[in-house]
Amino acid sequence: MTDTKDETDVESRSLDDNLTAPVLDRSAVDPVYQAKAHVLNNAIQQIGMGRYQWELFVLVGFGWSMDNMWPIITSLILPAVSLEFNQSKPPLLSLAQNIGLLVGAIFWGFGCDIFGRRVAFNATIGVTAVFGLIAAGSPNFAAIGCFAAFWSVGVGGNLPVDSAVFLEFLPGSHQYLLTILSIFWALAQLLATLVAWPLLGYRTCSETDTTPCTRSRNFGWRYFLIAMGGFAMICFALRFVVFTLYESPKYLMGKGRDAEAVAVVHKVALKNGKHSALSLADLEMHNEGGQQGVDAAAALKRKLEKVSMTHVRALFRTKKLAYSTSLIMCIWAFIGLAFPLYNAYIPYTLTSRGASFGDGSTYLTYRNSLIIAVLGVPGALIGGVLVEVPLVGRKGALALSTVLTGVFLFASTTAKNSNDLLGWNCGFNFASNVMYAVLYAYTPEIFPTKDRGTGNALTASANRVFGIMAPIIAIYADLETAAPVYVSGALFLAAGALTCALPFESRGKASL
Repeated sequence: MTDTKDETDVESRSLDDNLTAPVLDRSAVDPVYQAKAHVLNNAIQQIGMGRYQWELFVLVGFGWSMDNMWPIITSLILPAVSLEFNQSKPPLLSLAQNIGLLVGAIFWGFGCDIFGRRVAFNATIGVTAVFGLIAAGSPNFAAIGCFAAFWSVGVGGNLPVDSAVFLEFLPGSHQYLLTILSIFWALAQLLATLVAWPLLGYRTCSETDTTPCTRSRNFGWRYFLIAMGGFAMICFALRFVVFTLYESPKYLMGKGRDAEAVAVVHKVALKNGKHSALSLADLEMHNEGGQQGVDAAAALKRKLEKVSMTHVRALFRTKKLAYSTSLIMCIWAFIGLAFPLYNAYIPYTLTSRGASFGDGSTYLTYRNSLIIAVLGVPGALIGGVLVEVPLVGRKGALALSTVLTGVFLFASTTAKNSNDLLGWNCGFNFASNVMYAVLYAYTPEIFPTKDRGTGNALTASANRVFGIMAPIIAIYADLETAAPVYVSGALFLAAGALTCALPFESRGKASL
């Protein structure tokens, strides 16, 4: 009987060790930081998944929703806006949006490693909601372009910040939930399409109208912005007013604020109805020289680090980590051009090719868009399952889904009728939702916490920089050819191939 109990204890300790084993090599991060991160991982794993994490799951999901919803909103209102303001180069609105997304990714991503996660987490959706509502009153095209850039500054910070916040409170046994979060990304597309159908489908000017498009006849896109801005404001209120976000314990530890990190762990345990045995001594025992720089000299050094490249250099500390960081940035960059390039053409494709097939009506266009959006929901769920399958993991699921996304794009050019085109686009949306679900989960896992915001900012910035190219291409390219689809498909295939070369597999391991 005693032998059986001993064996059980050994197995239990072995399981816990696997769940808190680090993703990164020991040489990739500071040894003191790694030792303390392991202590915090153990403490969070012992608390387990509880009320605090599940509430945070929903609120972080709002951020995922904003990231997909507002670029879709821009593409949906673009035809109506360009008609009302008689704009000869409509993709300039998408360009303004992508510039805002880039600024947001850089500011909030780098900033949350400097001024903390809480401020950024609460502010991003608030900025989006305010400028989204103001944009509904835009008097001209320049105004809507400026407001689109401003709301996109908020949108651009959601994923870099939210993924860091959620991951740093997750037990190692539940990191797959970072993949499941992408269901909010898919639901956002569904919600935007459902709301747009009655407002934009029947309350806007049409290109076939013989009378001038006036503001009074074209209020649909303004009502649409009010509805979506109102939804964002509700999400902001739930985050800022209803829920109390604690600062990340790993972020606090990385800043030398061990006592505050311990206090946060105990607050989370209390909210979950659990008890944590973590003490300040458990962290301080790993300090070099018995303390962690709380004197004036150390404080000055930390202040100087805020304006240096410390967090960036940390992501290139070793050859393997530098290779991993560079590769994941390239993958994000390729997808950053491929996805908006496709999105810039899909409304035109569904309408123009539908018309050539004899069924390009408003009803069928929005019906097909809704069907495509629905297929994204199971994609996010399947992504959450695939990442935990042995021999597949994060890398396998990401490579497979990215390649399939490109394949479906190429296949869409062979469509002989509207149903064929709808089927291939459904396949594309399904595969791309699996891809994004895995990509959003895998990326923050391969960065250490103290530099995670910076790592997320680098990848998001690479994504946004290449995304800026899409509307520029749309301005000068021929919309009547399939060339943009071929370019987009080739970029997805290239990103899938690069995924196979990534050095770290994070399945079954705890993030640092």
